[in-house]
Amino acid sequence: MRLHRQRAIASLALVLATGGVSGESIAPTYRHDWSEARSGLAYAGGSLAAMQSDDVANPGMLWVDRGSELWRGAAVSAPACAGCHAEGSMRGVAARLPAWSAPAGRVVDLEDRINACRVVRQREAPLPRGGDDLLALSAFVASQSRGLPLHVEVGGPARPAFERAQAFYVTRRGQLDLSCANCHDALAGRRLGSETISQGHPTAFPAYRLEWQGLGSLHRRLRACLYGVRAALPDEGAQLLTELELFLAWRADGLPVEAPGVRR
Repeated sequence: MRLHRQRAIASLALVLATGGVSGESIAPTYRHDWSEARSGLAYAGGSLAAMQSDDVANPGMLWVDRGSELWRGAAVSAPACAGCHAEGSMRGVAARLPAWSAPAGRVVDLEDRINACRVVRQREAPLPRGGDDLLALSAFVASQSRGLPLHVEVGGPARPAFERAQAFYVTRRGQLDLSCANCHDALAGRRLGSETISQGHPTAFPAYRLEWQGLGSLHRRLRACLYGVRAALPDEGAQLLTELELFLAWRADGLPVEAPGVRR
């Protein structure tokens, strides 16, 4: 499957290089090339939509259940999160993140916030990025914002991070010389091998991907995109990816949170 996708991406690069979309067509100040923001689920097909909408069939709910146990203090050394946070208090949190954090002095995402609570409040070590416990807690918290519109703040101290991410999004990179905008703006709705290119919105994450046979973070998905164009891979948890996450959330403003989503 990976080889098939790499060949499809290489073919797409050839189309772009021969006039399909030029780098000069992307304005320095970001402007997308679609008229309406659409969830990635709109491009995924009815069977995945049905799986995502059914909590019994959605495999991501296994991580939500695990996150609920961890939240109550089961199977971890740290005190229960529920000891400080009232039931229902997390609703809306995932819809407002990433956000600038004055204590951290940078933009942070949901995983950062969870680990900050562990380190500062619970005096425990941070959970590994990409590990099942952090994914489970993230899925549990994010699931409480399902249906709420994404809306992040990109002004004030967050502005430099937002502008760096915007520049990253429209800059060609990797051996295939493609930018994020080349695919997810200019070619959204077009076919890439057996799949349809989506607009690249982050509403479903953490999400269960059939290709992964497991739940994964948005950082993991962004790294997979960079791998696809054969670009340098920042580590999961890298500030660059968190800032890009902020830009993508701003770009998806108003779309509802779907986590845990289901994708191919």
